[in-house]
Amino acid sequence: MHRLILIVATIIFTVAPLAAQEEKKYVNIGGDSFRAGKTVVFNSDGVDDLFMAGETVRGERAISGSAHLAGRKVTMAGAVGGDAYLAGMDVSLDGPVSGDATLAGYNVRVGQVGGDLRISGANLVISGPVSGYALIAGDEVQFEAVIAGNVSLAAREVDFGEGARIDGRLTVYEENSGAVEIPAEVVPETRIERRNISEWSEATGDLKLWSWRRAVGRFLIGIFIVAAIAALIAAIVPQRLADLRRGILDHPFRNFWFGFLAQSVLIGSSILLMMTIIGFVLAPAAVVITLISAFAGYVVAVYAFGVGLLLTFGRPEPNSIGTRALAAGAGALVVGVIALIPILGWLFVLALALTGVGSIAIWLLRPTFFATP
Repeated sequence: MHRLILIVATIIFTVAPLAAQEEKKYVNIGGDSFRAGKTVVFNSDGVDDLFMAGETVRGERAISGSAHLAGRKVTMAGAVGGDAYLAGMDVSLDGPVSGDATLAGYNVRVGQVGGDLRISGANLVISGPVSGYALIAGDEVQFEAVIAGNVSLAAREVDFGEGARIDGRLTVYEENSGAVEIPAEVVPETRIERRNISEWSEATGDLKLWSWRRAVGRFLIGIFIVAAIAALIAAIVPQRLADLRRGILDHPFRNFWFGFLAQSVLIGSSILLMMTIIGFVLAPAAVVITLISAFAGYVVAVYAFGVGLLLTFGRPEPNSIGTRALAAGAGALVVGVIALIPILGWLFVLALALTGVGSIAIWLLRPTFFATP
Protein backbone atom coordinates (compact mmCIF):
# COMPACT_ATOMS: atom_id res chain seq x y z
CA MET A 1 0.00 0.00 0.00
CA HIS A 2 2.97 2.30 0.49
CA ARG A 3 3.70 1.95 -3.21
CA LEU A 4 0.08 2.66 -4.13
CA ILE A 5 0.05 5.83 -2.01
CA LEU A 6 3.34 7.01 -3.54
CA ILE A 7 2.08 6.38 -7.08
CA VAL A 8 -1.20 8.18 -6.47
CA ALA A 9 0.48 11.20 -4.88
CA THR A 10 3.00 11.47 -7.70
CA ILE A 11 0.33 11.19 -10.39
CA ILE A 12 -1.98 13.75 -8.79
CA PHE A 13 0.60 16.46 -8.13
CA THR A 14 2.75 16.09 -11.23
CA VAL A 15 -0.14 16.11 -13.70
CA ALA A 16 -2.47 18.43 -11.78
CA PRO A 17 -2.14 21.45 -14.12
CA LEU A 18 -2.93 19.20 -17.09
CA ALA A 19 -5.86 17.60 -15.34
CA ALA A 20 -7.54 21.00 -14.94
CA GLN A 21 -7.90 21.33 -18.71
CA GLU A 22 -10.80 19.89 -20.68
CA GLU A 23 -8.40 19.00 -23.51
CA LYS A 24 -6.63 15.73 -22.81
CA LYS A 25 -2.83 15.77 -22.54
CA TYR A 26 -0.40 12.90 -22.73
CA VAL A 27 3.24 12.08 -23.29
CA ASN A 28 4.82 8.77 -24.29
CA ILE A 29 8.32 7.85 -23.11
CA GLY A 30 10.05 4.57 -23.91
CA GLY A 31 6.82 2.64 -24.44
CA ASP A 32 5.18 4.04 -21.31
CA SER A 33 2.24 6.45 -21.50
CA PHE A 34 1.47 9.34 -19.11
CA ARG A 35 -2.01 10.83 -19.49
CA ALA A 36 -4.07 13.43 -17.62
CA GLY A 37 -7.18 15.53 -18.06
CA LYS A 38 -10.64 16.13 -16.71
CA THR A 39 -11.89 13.09 -18.64
CA VAL A 40 -9.17 10.74 -19.87
CA VAL A 41 -9.74 7.71 -22.10
CA PHE A 42 -6.90 5.36 -23.04
CA ASN A 43 -7.54 3.61 -26.38
CA SER A 44 -4.08 3.09 -27.89
CA ASP A 45 -2.08 -0.06 -28.62
CA GLY A 46 1.55 -0.93 -27.97
CA VAL A 47 1.85 0.60 -24.48
CA ASP A 48 3.89 -0.96 -21.68
CA ASP A 49 3.25 0.86 -18.37
CA LEU A 50 0.27 3.21 -18.14
CA PHE A 51 -0.04 6.23 -15.82
CA MET A 52 -3.35 8.13 -15.78
CA ALA A 53 -5.03 10.75 -13.57
CA GLY A 54 -8.15 12.90 -13.79
CA GLU A 55 -11.77 13.26 -12.73
CA THR A 56 -12.90 10.37 -14.91
CA VAL A 57 -10.25 7.87 -15.98
CA ARG A 58 -10.91 4.93 -18.28
CA GLY A 59 -8.52 2.44 -19.86
CA GLU A 60 -10.10 0.62 -22.80
CA ARG A 61 -7.11 -1.15 -24.41
CA ALA A 62 -4.75 -3.82 -23.18
CA ILE A 63 -1.25 -2.97 -21.93
CA SER A 64 1.76 -5.24 -21.59
CA GLY A 65 3.07 -3.70 -18.36
CA SER A 66 1.55 -2.27 -15.18
CA ALA A 67 -1.39 0.12 -14.75
CA HIS A 68 -1.26 3.07 -12.35
CA LEU A 69 -4.58 4.95 -12.30
CA ALA A 70 -5.96 7.60 -9.94
CA GLY A 71 -9.08 9.77 -10.03
CA ARG A 72 -12.62 10.08 -8.76
CA LYS A 73 -14.11 7.52 -11.18
CA VAL A 74 -11.51 5.01 -12.34
CA THR A 75 -12.11 2.13 -14.75
CA MET A 76 -9.62 -0.27 -16.36
CA ALA A 77 -11.44 -2.37 -18.95
CA GLY A 78 -8.38 -3.49 -20.91
CA ALA A 79 -6.17 -6.41 -19.95
CA VAL A 80 -3.11 -5.66 -17.78
CA GLY A 81 0.03 -7.69 -18.45
CA GLY A 82 1.74 -6.69 -15.20
CA ASP A 83 0.45 -5.39 -11.86
CA ALA A 84 -2.47 -2.99 -11.37
CA TYR A 85 -2.62 -0.08 -8.90
CA LEU A 86 -5.93 1.80 -8.86
CA ALA A 87 -7.27 4.39 -6.40
CA GLY A 88 -10.27 6.70 -6.42
CA MET A 89 -13.87 7.14 -5.30
CA ASP A 90 -15.47 4.62 -7.67
CA VAL A 91 -12.92 2.05 -8.86
CA SER A 92 -13.56 -0.77 -11.31
CA LEU A 93 -10.90 -3.20 -12.54
CA ASP A 94 -12.84 -5.08 -15.23
CA GLY A 95 -10.03 -6.31 -17.46
CA PRO A 96 -7.97 -9.38 -16.52
CA VAL A 97 -4.74 -8.74 -14.61
CA SER A 98 -1.81 -11.10 -15.08
CA GLY A 99 0.05 -9.92 -11.98
CA ASP A 100 -1.02 -8.57 -8.60
CA ALA A 101 -3.81 -6.03 -8.05
CA THR A 102 -3.86 -3.34 -5.35
CA LEU A 103 -7.03 -1.23 -5.16
CA ALA A 104 -8.39 1.39 -2.78
CA GLY A 105 -11.55 3.46 -2.92
CA TYR A 106 -15.12 3.83 -1.70
CA ASN A 107 -16.90 1.60 -4.22
CA VAL A 108 -14.45 -0.96 -5.61
CA ARG A 109 -15.05 -3.79 -8.07
CA VAL A 110 -12.38 -6.20 -9.31
CA GLY A 111 -12.46 -8.97 -11.92
CA GLN A 112 -9.92 -11.65 -12.81
CA VAL A 113 -6.55 -11.42 -11.04
CA GLY A 114 -3.70 -13.74 -12.00
CA GLY A 115 -1.65 -12.96 -8.90
CA ASP A 116 -2.47 -11.67 -5.44
CA LEU A 117 -5.25 -9.24 -4.52
CA ARG A 118 -5.07 -6.43 -1.97
CA ILE A 119 -8.29 -4.41 -1.78
CA SER A 120 -9.65 -1.85 0.67
CA GLY A 121 -12.75 0.34 0.67
CA ALA A 122 -16.34 0.71 1.82
CA ASN A 123 -18.26 -1.40 -0.71
CA LEU A 124 -16.20 -4.16 -2.32
CA VAL A 125 -17.19 -6.62 -5.05
CA ILE A 126 -14.91 -9.48 -6.14
CA SER A 127 -16.44 -10.63 -9.43
CA GLY A 128 -13.53 -12.53 -11.00
CA PRO A 129 -11.30 -15.43 -9.98
CA VAL A 130 -8.14 -14.69 -7.99
CA SER A 131 -5.21 -17.06 -8.50
CA GLY A 132 -3.19 -15.98 -5.46
CA TYR A 133 -3.99 -14.87 -1.95
CA ALA A 134 -6.38 -12.02 -1.05
CA LEU A 135 -6.25 -9.34 1.64
CA ILE A 136 -9.71 -7.78 1.91
CA ALA A 137 -10.71 -4.92 4.20
CA GLY A 138 -14.10 -3.28 3.74
CA ASP A 139 -17.45 -2.35 5.22
CA GLU A 140 -19.60 -4.46 2.88
CA VAL A 141 -17.94 -7.22 0.83
CA GLN A 142 -19.51 -9.34 -1.90
CA PHE A 143 -17.84 -12.52 -3.22
CA GLU A 144 -18.89 -13.74 -6.67
CA ALA A 145 -15.92 -15.88 -7.77
CA VAL A 146 -13.25 -18.36 -6.71
CA ILE A 147 -10.16 -17.36 -4.74
CA ALA A 148 -7.47 -20.02 -5.07
CA GLY A 149 -5.17 -18.90 -2.24
CA ASN A 150 -5.56 -17.95 1.39
CA VAL A 151 -7.90 -15.11 2.31
CA SER A 152 -7.63 -12.58 5.15
CA LEU A 153 -10.97 -10.83 5.57
CA ALA A 154 -12.22 -7.99 7.74
CA ALA A 155 -15.73 -6.66 7.05
CA ARG A 156 -18.99 -5.70 8.75
CA GLU A 157 -21.21 -7.43 6.22
CA VAL A 158 -20.26 -10.25 3.82
CA ASP A 159 -22.35 -11.72 1.01
CA PHE A 160 -21.39 -14.88 -0.87
CA GLY A 161 -22.81 -15.36 -4.37
CA GLU A 162 -23.46 -18.67 -6.14
CA GLY A 163 -19.99 -18.78 -7.69
CA ALA A 164 -18.10 -17.87 -4.53
CA ARG A 165 -15.52 -20.32 -3.24
CA ILE A 166 -12.28 -20.13 -1.27
CA ASP A 167 -9.83 -22.94 -1.97
CA GLY A 168 -7.27 -21.86 0.62
CA ARG A 169 -7.61 -21.00 4.29
CA LEU A 170 -9.92 -18.20 5.38
CA THR A 171 -8.92 -15.99 8.31
CA VAL A 172 -11.79 -13.78 9.48
CA TYR A 173 -11.07 -10.76 11.68
CA GLU A 174 -14.17 -9.65 13.60
CA GLU A 175 -15.20 -7.89 16.78
CA ASN A 176 -17.45 -10.74 17.92
CA SER A 177 -16.39 -14.27 17.03
CA GLY A 178 -18.90 -15.91 14.70
CA ALA A 179 -20.53 -12.66 13.59
CA VAL A 180 -19.69 -13.37 9.92
CA GLU A 181 -21.54 -16.41 8.62
CA ILE A 182 -19.54 -18.55 6.17
CA PRO A 183 -21.48 -21.14 4.12
CA ALA A 184 -19.92 -24.62 4.08
CA GLU A 185 -19.97 -24.69 0.27
CA VAL A 186 -17.73 -21.60 0.20
CA VAL A 187 -15.11 -22.98 2.57
CA PRO A 188 -15.45 -25.78 5.15
CA GLU A 189 -15.25 -24.93 8.83
CA THR A 190 -11.98 -26.87 9.16
CA ARG A 191 -10.24 -24.23 6.98
CA ILE A 192 -11.66 -21.21 8.79
CA GLU A 193 -9.80 -19.35 11.52
CA ARG A 194 -11.46 -16.54 13.45
CA ARG A 195 -9.42 -13.82 15.12
CA ASN A 196 -10.17 -10.61 16.98
CA ILE A 197 -10.24 -7.47 14.87
CA SER A 198 -7.44 -5.99 16.99
CA GLU A 199 -4.99 -8.45 15.39
CA TRP A 200 -5.66 -7.23 11.84
CA SER A 201 -2.94 -4.56 11.62
CA GLU A 202 -0.27 -6.85 13.01
CA ALA A 203 -1.17 -9.65 10.61
CA THR A 204 -1.73 -7.69 7.41
CA GLY A 205 0.57 -4.67 7.70
CA ASP A 206 -0.45 -1.57 5.75
CA LEU A 207 -3.89 -2.64 4.47
CA LYS A 208 -6.23 -0.68 6.74
CA LEU A 209 -9.86 -1.28 7.54
CA TRP A 210 -12.31 1.23 6.11
CA SER A 211 -14.80 2.85 8.44
CA TRP A 212 -16.61 6.16 8.71
CA ARG A 213 -14.76 6.85 11.95
CA ARG A 214 -11.39 6.31 10.24
CA ALA A 215 -12.40 8.35 7.19
CA VAL A 216 -13.59 11.30 9.30
CA GLY A 217 -10.51 10.99 11.51
CA ARG A 218 -8.16 11.17 8.53
CA PHE A 219 -10.11 14.12 7.16
CA LEU A 220 -9.74 16.03 10.43
CA ILE A 221 -6.06 15.07 10.75
CA GLY A 222 -5.40 16.38 7.24
CA ILE A 223 -7.10 19.67 8.10
CA PHE A 224 -5.11 19.94 11.33
CA ILE A 225 -1.78 19.31 9.56
CA VAL A 226 -2.42 21.96 6.90
CA ALA A 227 -3.64 24.46 9.50
CA ALA A 228 -0.66 23.76 11.78
CA ILE A 229 1.87 24.24 8.98
CA ALA A 230 0.23 27.49 7.89
CA ALA A 231 0.15 28.75 11.48
CA LEU A 232 3.82 27.80 11.95
CA ILE A 233 4.84 29.70 8.83
CA ALA A 234 2.79 32.67 10.02
CA ALA A 235 4.62 32.60 13.34
CA ILE A 236 8.09 32.41 11.75
CA VAL A 237 7.67 34.86 8.86
CA PRO A 238 4.44 36.73 9.57
CA GLN A 239 5.15 39.70 7.31
CA ARG A 240 6.16 37.60 4.32
CA LEU A 241 3.09 35.39 4.63
CA ALA A 242 0.91 38.48 5.02
CA ASP A 243 2.35 39.88 1.76
CA LEU A 244 1.66 36.62 -0.06
CA ARG A 245 -1.83 36.50 1.38
CA ARG A 246 -2.61 40.09 0.33
CA GLY A 247 -1.30 39.38 -3.15
CA ILE A 248 -3.62 36.39 -3.48
CA LEU A 249 -6.69 38.24 -2.20
CA ASP A 250 -5.99 41.39 -4.24
CA HIS A 251 -5.01 39.67 -7.51
CA PRO A 252 -6.28 36.05 -7.46
CA PHE A 253 -6.45 35.58 -11.24
CA ARG A 254 -2.98 37.01 -11.80
CA ASN A 255 -1.54 34.61 -9.25
CA PHE A 256 -3.51 31.70 -10.69
CA TRP A 257 -2.25 31.94 -14.25
CA PHE A 258 1.32 32.63 -13.14
CA GLY A 259 1.10 29.58 -10.85
CA PHE A 260 -0.13 27.56 -13.83
CA LEU A 261 2.90 28.70 -15.83
CA ALA A 262 5.32 28.00 -12.97
CA GLN A 263 3.97 24.50 -12.29
CA SER A 264 3.92 23.71 -16.00
CA VAL A 265 7.59 24.71 -16.24
CA LEU A 266 8.47 22.39 -13.36
CA ILE A 267 6.54 19.48 -14.87
CA GLY A 268 7.99 20.18 -18.32
CA SER A 269 11.51 20.19 -16.91
CA SER A 270 10.88 16.78 -15.32
CA ILE A 271 9.79 15.35 -18.67
CA LEU A 272 12.70 16.91 -20.56
CA LEU A 273 15.19 15.61 -18.01
CA MET A 274 13.77 12.10 -18.37
CA MET A 275 14.35 12.30 -22.14
CA THR A 276 18.10 12.72 -21.69
CA ILE A 277 20.62 10.24 -20.37
CA ILE A 278 22.44 12.58 -17.99
CA GLY A 279 19.34 14.50 -16.93
CA PHE A 280 17.47 11.29 -16.15
CA VAL A 281 19.39 11.16 -12.87
CA LEU A 282 18.11 14.63 -11.97
CA ALA A 283 14.50 13.90 -12.93
CA PRO A 284 13.54 12.58 -9.44
CA ALA A 285 14.78 15.83 -7.90
CA ALA A 286 12.62 17.81 -10.32
CA VAL A 287 9.60 15.69 -9.36
CA VAL A 288 10.27 16.27 -5.65
CA ILE A 289 10.53 20.03 -6.23
CA THR A 290 7.23 19.92 -8.12
CA LEU A 291 5.53 18.13 -5.24
CA ILE A 292 6.93 20.54 -2.66
CA SER A 293 5.91 23.60 -4.66
CA ALA A 294 2.36 22.26 -5.10
CA PHE A 295 1.95 21.57 -1.39
CA ALA A 296 3.52 24.90 -0.36
CA GLY A 297 1.21 26.74 -2.74
CA TYR A 298 -1.78 24.90 -1.32
CA VAL A 299 -0.86 25.79 2.27
CA VAL A 300 -0.33 29.47 1.46
CA ALA A 301 -3.57 29.67 -0.52
CA VAL A 302 -5.55 27.92 2.22
CA TYR A 303 -4.30 30.47 4.75
CA ALA A 304 -5.21 33.33 2.41
CA PHE A 305 -8.64 31.79 1.88
CA GLY A 306 -9.14 31.56 5.64
CA VAL A 307 -8.17 35.20 6.14
CA GLY A 308 -10.58 36.14 3.36
CA LEU A 309 -13.37 34.32 5.15
CA LEU A 310 -12.67 36.14 8.42
CA LEU A 311 -12.56 39.51 6.63
CA THR A 312 -15.88 38.71 4.96
CA PHE A 313 -17.47 38.23 8.37
CA GLY A 314 -16.13 41.56 9.61
CA ARG A 315 -13.08 40.29 11.50
CA PRO A 316 -9.88 42.38 11.34
CA GLU A 317 -6.70 41.15 9.69
CA PRO A 318 -4.92 38.60 11.90
CA ASN A 319 -2.13 40.20 13.92
CA SER A 320 -1.34 37.49 16.49
CA ILE A 321 -0.44 33.83 16.60
CA GLY A 322 -3.94 32.94 17.79
CA THR A 323 -5.81 34.83 15.08
CA ARG A 324 -3.43 33.51 12.39
CA ALA A 325 -4.00 29.95 13.60
CA LEU A 326 -7.75 30.60 13.57
CA ALA A 327 -7.57 31.84 9.97
CA ALA A 328 -5.50 28.83 8.92
CA GLY A 329 -7.91 26.41 10.60
CA ALA A 330 -10.98 28.06 9.10
CA GLY A 331 -9.47 28.01 5.64
CA ALA A 332 -8.36 24.37 5.91
CA LEU A 333 -11.78 23.26 7.18
CA VAL A 334 -13.85 25.04 4.53
CA VAL A 335 -11.51 24.02 1.70
CA GLY A 336 -11.57 20.43 2.95
CA VAL A 337 -15.37 20.38 2.89
CA ILE A 338 -15.51 21.95 -0.59
CA ALA A 339 -12.99 19.34 -1.81
CA LEU A 340 -15.57 16.63 -1.09
CA ILE A 341 -17.87 17.97 -3.83
CA PRO A 342 -17.48 15.81 -6.97
CA ILE A 343 -15.69 17.51 -9.90
CA LEU A 344 -16.17 21.06 -8.60
CA GLY A 345 -14.25 20.28 -5.41
CA TRP A 346 -11.32 18.86 -7.38
CA LEU A 347 -11.15 21.91 -9.65
CA PHE A 348 -11.48 24.32 -6.72
CA VAL A 349 -8.59 22.74 -4.81
CA LEU A 350 -6.49 22.63 -7.97
CA ALA A 351 -7.13 26.31 -8.71
CA LEU A 352 -6.38 27.21 -5.10
CA ALA A 353 -3.07 25.36 -5.12
CA LEU A 354 -2.00 26.96 -8.42
CA THR A 355 -2.91 30.39 -7.05
CA GLY A 356 -0.65 29.79 -4.06
CA VAL A 357 2.17 28.55 -6.30
CA GLY A 358 1.77 31.71 -8.37
CA SER A 359 2.08 33.97 -5.34
CA ILE A 360 5.29 32.22 -4.26
CA ALA A 361 6.70 32.31 -7.79
CA ILE A 362 5.97 36.04 -8.15
CA TRP A 363 7.68 36.73 -4.82
CA LEU A 364 10.76 34.67 -5.77
CA LEU A 365 11.14 35.73 -9.41
CA ARG A 366 9.72 39.28 -9.21
CA PRO A 367 8.82 39.46 -12.94
CA THR A 368 9.11 42.96 -14.33
CA PHE A 369 5.62 42.93 -15.85
CA PHE A 370 4.23 42.73 -12.31
CA ALA A 371 6.42 45.52 -10.99
CA THR A 372 4.66 48.40 -9.25
CA PRO A 373 5.24 51.73 -11.08
